[in-house]
Amino acid sequence: MNYLEHLKSLIDPLADQPVEQAATLVGKALDNGGVIQAFGSGHSEAIAMEIAGRAGGLVPTNRLALRDIHLYGTAARSELERYDLERDPTVAHQILDAAPIHEHDLFVIISNSGVNGVVVELAIQIKERGHDLIAITSLQHSNASTSRHPSGRKLCDLADVVLDNLAPYGDAVLPLPEGGAYGAVSTVTSALLAQLVVTRVVREQLDAGKVPPIYLSANVPEGDAHNLALEARYAGRIRRGA
Repeated sequence: MNYLEHLKSLIDPLADQPVEQAATLVGKALDNGGVIQAFGSGHSEAIAMEIAGRAGGLVPTNRLALRDIHLYGTAARSELERYDLERDPTVAHQILDAAPIHEHDLFVIISNSGVNGVVVELAIQIKERGHDLIAITSLQHSNASTSRHPSGRKLCDLADVVLDNLAPYGDAVLPLPEGGAYGAVSTVTSALLAQLVVTRVVREQLDAGKVPPIYLSANVPEGDAHNLALEARYAGRIRRGA
C-alpha cells in the first residue's frame, strides 16, 4: 500500500474508539465551568494545538507544554535543551505547579508511546488530584514498549478513557529497503480523534439547547471581537502565547 492507502485503512476503524465516552467527560467539565488542559511533547504537541485555541474549536481550552517550566515557572532556559527532558518525571510537577488549573478542569494527554516519564507522572498527578483524564496514544506501540517511569506504569494504564490512534510500533508505515520505515501516521489519526471528540461535544451541546463556546477564525472580520469576548469568561485560565 502507498501512504494514502495506509491512512484510509486506519480512518474508518477510528470510529470504533470510545469517542462518546470522551465527549461525555469533556461535556461534564464544560458544564461545571472547567477548562480542557491539553498536553503533548514533541510532535504530540501538534495535537494539543489541535485541541487548544484553534478556529472551530472550544474556547475553554489550554495548552500545557514542556517549555512552561521556563516561561511560567522558575526553570532556566538551558533546561529546555536537555535531550532527556520529556523522560524526567520531576518535570511533570513543574508543569503542573506553573499551570492555571481549576478543580473542574479535564486533561487530555497525547503521547504516541505513552511511556516517557513526564507523561506518566503527569497522568499520575492528574488522577491523584481528582481530575478526569483522556489519553490519545498508540496502544500497539505502548504495549510493545517498556515504561520509562519508575512505577512501570504507562499512560494507557492511568486514563479514564483511552483513544487509540492505531499507529503501528514505530509510527511509520512505509518500509525502507534496508530496514526501518518512513511515513508517520500518528499525527493524522490523533488529530482526527481530537476533532471527533470536539465535534461530538459541540453537537451534544447544540442538541441540549446550549450555546457552545466556539472560536471563529481570527482571519474573518468578526473573529477577533467574538473570540476576545468568549476568552474573557476564562481570564487567567487559558493561555494563548507561545
